[in-house]
Amino acid sequence: MCGRFSLHSRLNLLLQQFALEAGPELAPRYNIAPTQSTPVVRVATAQSPRQLVALRWGLVPFWAKEVGIGSRMINARAETLASKPSFRNAFKKRRCLVPTDGYFEWKKAGKTKQPFYIRKTDQTPFAMAGLWESWHTGKEDAVESFTIITTQANDAMASIHDRMPVIVAPDNYEMWIDPEFKGQASLEAILQPYEPEDLTVTPVSTIVNSPRNDDPECVREVVR
Repeated sequence: MCGRFSLHSRLNLLLQQFALEAGPELAPRYNIAPTQSTPVVRVATAQSPRQLVALRWGLVPFWAKEVGIGSRMINARAETLASKPSFRNAFKKRRCLVPTDGYFEWKKAGKTKQPFYIRKTDQTPFAMAGLWESWHTGKEDAVESFTIITTQANDAMASIHDRMPVIVAPDNYEMWIDPEFKGQASLEAILQPYEPEDLTVTPVSTIVNSPRNDDPECVREVVR
């Protein structure tokens, strides 16, 4: 799964990485938690430009009765996207990229859990595959939300957790976020474990366990 991640790269680097013309100023985030807002890259309609927009983490399906359901839908399994009612419509036409500098995972160690930070070896930002939705009841403003897609862990991650977020290669960005692209087989081919040699896994402090902590110490390697 993916339950926390960071995004602290400068805006100009993100604009270059995701071929964006503009975007909002971003405060560095080192411990993004579910139900919080964070930027995603999407094309809202076929006529819309590619945009960087802040959405709530935890997908709220259009048919939901209340927004709280999103806290249980922070991740979507790649294997069931096309069939699960919560995600199948978004998989068809509301796909997005979730920019990040790295994500966290926890490994059981006796009665405790050791957090690890997983990032690109070259320390550049990358994109996790996501889906987005717009929800409203007519009584309140629309809530736009997203979920992060997970797949089986690669060799670098398997000893920590059996799942990992889908990391989208830059060559697949355009196809993934194109709301008009309907090639399900091509989309599902993207939903594979990322190459382990391109990722670095480091232990970090347990301060990341609390979402109240959101500073560079959360991603700093600790010596065990």
